Amino acid sequence: MNFYKTDDRNCLPITLPQVRTGQATDADNHGGVLCFRHCAKSCGRVVVRDNLEKKFMENKRLFSRFAWAVTGWNLVVILWGAYVRATGSGAGCGSHWPLCNGEVIPQNPQVHTIIEFTHRMMSGLALILVLALILWGRRLYVAGHPVRIGLWLSGTFIVVEALLGAGLVLFELTAQNASVARAAAMAVHLANTFILLASLTLTAAWASGLPVLRLRGQKHLPWLLVGLAGVILIGMSGAVTALGDTLFPAESLRAGLEADRSPSAHFLIRLRVYHPLIAGLVAGYTFLLIRRLINLFGEQTRRLLLLLGGIFALQLVAGAVNVFLLAPIPMQILHLFLADITWIIYILSTASVLTQNSSKTIPSEVL
Repeated sequence: MNFYKTDDRNCLPITLPQVRTGQATDADNHGGVLCFRHCAKSCGRVVVRDNLEKKFMENKRLFSRFAWAVTGWNLVVILWGAYVRATGSGAGCGSHWPLCNGEVIPQNPQVHTIIEFTHRMMSGLALILVLALILWGRRLYVAGHPVRIGLWLSGTFIVVEALLGAGLVLFELTAQNASVARAAAMAVHLANTFILLASLTLTAAWASGLPVLRLRGQKHLPWLLVGLAGVILIGMSGAVTALGDTLFPAESLRAGLEADRSPSAHFLIRLRVYHPLIAGLVAGYTFLLIRRLINLFGEQTRRLLLLLGGIFALQLVAGAVNVFLLAPIPMQILHLFLADITWIIYILSTASVLTQNSSKTIPSEVL
């Protein structure tokens, strides 16, 4: 579909694909592509399909809101999954998947079965929502648009997420299983969850107007990637630590600290000490990075960086409280929620930095 004028050579045709890819916005006629609004004002009589363009733009606004809603729903599913682990309900449906104890809908279920079955239903809805997001997005954005990339990544990693969850059940890496295999699976599961959240977040941000990332020539990129990798490492170690807290709860803070140092303790107990150490190191690195970047970019990026620093500090406090209170389930859920929010803000901050060019660089003493 073309938006065009027939009596002015300076007013070039504008196609719907150009609107989809962003080529027909904020143009100035010097590059050979003229914005619809600019053309309408400067070229005179323009034959356009106003209703089509308005409907198309409204669909894009609705799509961006839906993308954020899907991201939010996946966050809720993640938190409920943590509740399943914390309550020992992972085996609530036995070693059956996708059936629950061999039934489509469990009959006379116990509490653990209800908790696990609810998580499966929530996860299934999350998969359907991401599929709907992909189908809708493909109708609105042409191939090569950043939203298409985000949709492809989101679809890939939510399928991997489902397969990892199924593997935990089928291989009986649930309930009181304290094996190395379960610890490794939990860490990998957490890493995939973070990548899924990042994919959904970027999809929603691009649909909301985030420009294309400029990766070429970005001197800040390596420092940002180190920070992101560090947060993933925090999450993976946190997943293993939370598993240890669930399977081997400490009777008191002193007893827990002594067990952490005991060479005869289970490996999940001895690994607990590394999580706060990793968190402290990555937090320190992030605070230094924020300090170096804060004055190099625009107001929106500065606000995101300040928010990142604040939420990271709050997360450290929540982690300390979690240890002091001996990891009660509500505190574990809150701790994970703050971890997910920290990750999302880190992704948005990194994306905001990488959409801009700065003449300044990070001094070598950043580390």
